[in-house]
Amino acid sequence: MGDHRPQAQHESHGQPSHVSHKAQNAISLGCMVVTCSDTRTKETDTSGKLICHLLKEHGHVLSEYHLIKDEPEDITRLLKVAAQQTNKQVVIINGGTGISRRDSTFEAVDGFLQKRLDGFGELFRYLSFQDIGSPAMLSRATAGIHEHLVIFSIPGSQGAVRLAMEKLILPEMGHIAGELTKYFSEFLEILT
Repeated sequence: MGDHRPQAQHESHGQPSHVSHKAQNAISLGCMVVTCSDTRTKETDTSGKLICHLLKEHGHVLSEYHLIKDEPEDITRLLKVAAQQTNKQVVIINGGTGISRRDSTFEAVDGFLQKRLDGFGELFRYLSFQDIGSPAMLSRATAGIHEHLVIFSIPGSQGAVRLAMEKLILPEMGHIAGELTKYFSEFLEILT
């Protein structure tokens, strides 16, 4: 027995509104990828490379790639620079989302966000649970908004990266960025 409630329909196309929004925002986005790790090098950063590959494969522009230590100040500095640049709409950070003493990516990202997308972390942990079981609760994956940027922070394992990218980030990042663009356009109209 399925859910028989009517879906919200887009006014002009008769499609469910979420389908119409995704189609509207299937655009190429400028992306920055950051790997936070105390042990990886650019040669051994398979998760960062996977993110870059998947972004390019889906038509997005990789404007920057960084490999940094899991230091909150370094993470915040990169996010502040990205927020000043209009050629970036999406930042994807991998690594440092666990609970070890050195894992501090969550604190840096969470402190930078103006609005959290709590559903991202919830869905990521749910999907991870289906794959790896109860260790999924140890992930502090998060996402949110800072001005015009959509920021995703995910674990650094290849399995977690593939799951987050294929099931959550790639399907929705255009929609989220489109909503932010619409908001800032409306805001600028009010100012002028």
